[in-house]
Amino acid sequence: MQPIETYTDNQLLQLLNNGDENAFTTIYRRYWDTLYSNAFHILEDDAACLDVLQEVFVWLWENRKTVSVTSLKPYLCTAVKFKMLNVIRRGKICNAAIQHYKSSGASFSYVENSIEVKELKMMIDRFIESLPEQAGKIFQLSRNEQLSHREIAHRLNLSEKTVRNQINGSLKKLKATLGHLSCWTNFFL
Repeated sequence: MQPIETYTDNQLLQLLNNGDENAFTTIYRRYWDTLYSNAFHILEDDAACLDVLQEVFVWLWENRKTVSVTSLKPYLCTAVKFKMLNVIRRGKICNAAIQHYKSSGASFSYVENSIEVKELKMMIDRFIESLPEQAGKIFQLSRNEQLSHREIAHRLNLSEKTVRNQINGSLKKLKATLGHLSCWTNFFL
C-alpha cells in the first residue's frame, strides 16, 4: 500500500468524505504553507492569518461528508480569500489592508474584481442616484472624475464652499448608509 502522502487530492477527498482523519491531516499539511503565505501576503497579520486558516480547515472537517470539490487547491485558496475579505470587512486590520492594497497593483486588481467590491460599487452608484440632482452631479464629478472642488465649482457655476458642503454632506449620508462597510467605503471614496 502506498503512503497516504502520495495520494492525489481526489483520493484524499474520497477518504475525507468517509471521515478519514489521516486524509484530513495530509490535506492540511499539503496546503497549509501555501494558504498561510497567500493570506499573510494580503493581511500581514499572523493572528488573523491563523484564524482564517483555522476557520477554513475546521469548516472542511465539519462538512467532510457533504463537500463536493473537483479541484482541492483552488477551492481552498478561494475559501481563504473569502475568509480574508470577511476579516477585512469586519474592520479587523482594515487600515493595514487598505494601505497594502493601495501600494500593491496586483493585489488591488483582485480586490477591484471581487464580488463584494462590485456589490459595493453598485450600492454607491444607487446611493448617488438617490441624491438630489445637484448633489449627485457634484459627488460624481468629485469621486468618478476626480475633479477638485475648484474645478467642480467652475464647471457648475457654484462656490467652492457649496461644493465642499455638498460633498461632505453626501459622504456623511453614504457612510451612514453603508456603516458596516465603512472600511471599504473609506478605501473607495
